[in-house]
Amino acid sequence: MESVKSFVSTRNSCKLCAPLGASLVFKGIEGCVPLIHGSQGCSTYIRRYMISHYKEPVDIASSNFSEESTIYGGSRNFIDGINNVIKQYKPQVIGIASTCLSETIGEDIPGHIRQFTEAYEQTEQPLPLFIHASTPSYCGSHAEGFHHTVLSTVKTLATYQSKTDQVNILPGMVSPADIRYLKEVMSDFGMSYVVLPDYSDTLDNEYTSEYQLIPSGGTPASAIRTMGDSKATIEFGTDFNKTAFRSKDAGQVQTAGEYLNKSFYIENNPLRLPIGINGSDDFFDLLQRLSGNSMPSKHAKERGRLVDAYVDAHKYVFGKKALIYGEPDLVAALSEWLQEIGVEPFSIKGADFETLRAEANHIQPDFLVGNSKGYYIARERKIPLVRVGFPIHDRFGANRILHLGYRGTQELFDRVVNALIEYKQDNSPIGYKYL
Repeated sequence: MESVKSFVSTRNSCKLCAPLGASLVFKGIEGCVPLIHGSQGCSTYIRRYMISHYKEPVDIASSNFSEESTIYGGSRNFIDGINNVIKQYKPQVIGIASTCLSETIGEDIPGHIRQFTEAYEQTEQPLPLFIHASTPSYCGSHAEGFHHTVLSTVKTLATYQSKTDQVNILPGMVSPADIRYLKEVMSDFGMSYVVLPDYSDTLDNEYTSEYQLIPSGGTPASAIRTMGDSKATIEFGTDFNKTAFRSKDAGQVQTAGEYLNKSFYIENNPLRLPIGINGSDDFFDLLQRLSGNSMPSKHAKERGRLVDAYVDAHKYVFGKKALIYGEPDLVAALSEWLQEIGVEPFSIKGADFETLRAEANHIQPDFLVGNSKGYYIARERKIPLVRVGFPIHDRFGANRILHLGYRGTQELFDRVVNALIEYKQDNSPIGYKYL
């Protein structure tokens, strides 16, 4: 007889809201201001999480639903919100994400946009571009909201003019450091490319003496329009739960890469995040094929140093057990990498943190890999937590954590090995200063 769970509610959920993922994409578009069509609390929650992680100012507008808006509709709030954003920020793009509330009452956001556009065309002011993503949190997590918003952006802006040698890079929900790394690699191969989204500057910017209402950086809308002209797409993170925004139409595309393939006949190359030697080899092999160039020597040397590090530190990691949690894309890639270095990975699909806590008692992991939200489990078990992904609220430099490629894998490997050594050292009855 099958055992039945004694509860049906989610306790301390691992996932965050879908509009948060949408806002992250919008922050990666040049001159874009995100607007949340819903209550003020939604945008406040998102700002709090993103500011704490990225340590950068994050402005997210809200249509500020009230009880009256919930009953009679939010069109007036929407129009007022758009006017306020244009007046204060003068954006090139306004990214609009729906919420549970606006979706539940059936708000026609495309209709609101048309209504605003028709009225605004009577003025002489330049009209910003509008990108709308339907992101109610009851249909998915922040990771799914991210992927769906990338798809919405491409569907809204991408066009075809003429075929080029350009390559589209869809990096997935990675760090600003990861995006900078991907851009460096593409340049080293001498390739023309468009990265969407690109928040490598907007969420990890240089110091400026004056406050920037809209941070510099991001993928220009003009570049997104050319994505339909590219010869190929590289789409990272294909393991996210695609069912969340699935249409009843079996032919409905699910990712931006699939849409570009179907609409513009662009070769799509879905890859897991390139973490580990195997994952990074797949990425670099693809770049060699697409560019016609061999691997630049600096990256070949980084690979060689990583292999050497595996040999040097294998004795510290082999046979250990790790409990992993976070965005599905990241968890899938980390699981493969941990097996590559001899660690036994454990992950639980769809679990909340209380389930992870219970499973940790059963699994008895040697360390955790994930974001700050699982710290209390690591503290309770007195084991290391290697912080990756989003959100990281209790450490500095989260936006500069590199996960991808040989270089990122080397950094992750060093952190895992040192966390295990530090744990053994701290729990040794004598302590030791030499390995």
